[in-house]
Amino acid sequence: VNISILIVAVIIFLLVIHHNFLSLSDFLRRELSDPSPLGLQPIDFIPAAPQRLTDERDDQEIPVVIAASDERLGGAIAAMNSIYQHTRSNVVFYIVTLNNTVDHVRMWLKSPPLKNMRYQILDFDPRVLEGKVQVDPQKTDTFKPLTFARFYLPNLVPHAEKVIYVDDDVIVQDDIVELYNTPLKPGHAAAFSDDCDSTSSKVAVRGAGNQYNYIGFLDYKKETIRKLAMKANTCSFNPGVFVANLTEWKLQNITKQLEKWMALNVVEELYSKTLAGSITTPPLLIVFYKQHSSIDPMWNVRHLGSSAGKRYSPQFVEAAKLLHWNGHFKPWGRTASYAEVWEKWYVPDPTGKFNLIRRHLEAYEAK
Repeated sequence: VNISILIVAVIIFLLVIHHNFLSLSDFLRRELSDPSPLGLQPIDFIPAAPQRLTDERDDQEIPVVIAASDERLGGAIAAMNSIYQHTRSNVVFYIVTLNNTVDHVRMWLKSPPLKNMRYQILDFDPRVLEGKVQVDPQKTDTFKPLTFARFYLPNLVPHAEKVIYVDDDVIVQDDIVELYNTPLKPGHAAAFSDDCDSTSSKVAVRGAGNQYNYIGFLDYKKETIRKLAMKANTCSFNPGVFVANLTEWKLQNITKQLEKWMALNVVEELYSKTLAGSITTPPLLIVFYKQHSSIDPMWNVRHLGSSAGKRYSPQFVEAAKLLHWNGHFKPWGRTASYAEVWEKWYVPDPTGKFNLIRRHLEAYEAK
C-alpha cells in the first residue's frame, strides 16, 4: 500500500512539474512574440527602470506643442530629443513654424536619433496677429510671431482634449507623462508654474528689478488695469511651460480673451514700461488671474539663462525634471550655465546653418 501511495505521489508530482513547464513555455512564447515595447526588452536598455515604465502601456496620445523659429531651431530639436528619449509614452510633437522654415525642420528630423519620432509640422500664419501686436517699424526684425502660437492651441491641435506647451529653450530629464497628468481644478483651462512658490522665484531681472509679480508686467497707472481689481503683488507665473485643458479653453473662449487684451494694449499701452519678459505674458496674466492650476515647480526650473553664472547646484540641476534657459543667455550660445547639459541632447544640423547662428550668438554674448 505504501509503495502504491508513493508511486501515485510521484506521478502527481511529475504531472504538476510538466504542467508548470508547459505554462512557462507558453508565457515565454507570448512575451517574445509580443510586438509591444513593454515586453522583456525594455528591462535590458532602461537601467533601474521605474515601476511606471514597466506597467501596461497607455496608448493615449500625449500632444506636445513647441514653436520652432529658424534662428532657434536647434533649441527646439534638443528639447524634442530630450522629451523623446525620456518617455515610452505615445508622445506626438506638434511643431509650429513659419513657411520658410518647414523644409529645414523636415531635413533635421531625418537625423538618426529623431527618425522614429512622431510629429506634425504646422505652418503658423502671422496675419492672425494683425492689429493685435504693436510692431516698431524700425525694429521689425525683433517681432517674433511664433511666441504667440501658444494662444491658439485649439486651432493647432483641434482634436486634443489636453496638451502640453513647452518653449524651445528647455531640456526635459524625466517622463513627460508625469507633467501631462498634472491635475487641473474644475473650471481651470491651464496649469502653470507660479513664481512665488518655485525654486527660481524672486529673480532679479535686468532692468525690471524683482519681476515675479503682476506689477512687473502690467502698468497699474492705467485705468483699464486698475478696474480689473487685480492685486499688484499677485504672483506671476511662467508661460514657457504649461498644461492646457482645451475643452475648458474652448468653453471659456480663452483665445478670444487673449486677443482682446492684445488689441487693447495696442491702443492703450497696458504693459509695464519696465517689462523685461516676453510680451506674451501680460495678456495671459490677465486672463488667468486666479483662474489657473499649478504644475510641480520641478517641471519648470527656470532662469538658467538669466546670467552666465550658475545659480543652482549640480545636484539640484540633476534632480530637476525640466530645465528652462529663459533669459538672455541661451544654452546653444555656450556661455549659459549648464550648457553642457543641453549639449547632450542637441542633434547637429545636417545643413550646418545653425552652427553659424551659434557662432554669431557666442560673439554677441561675449560683448
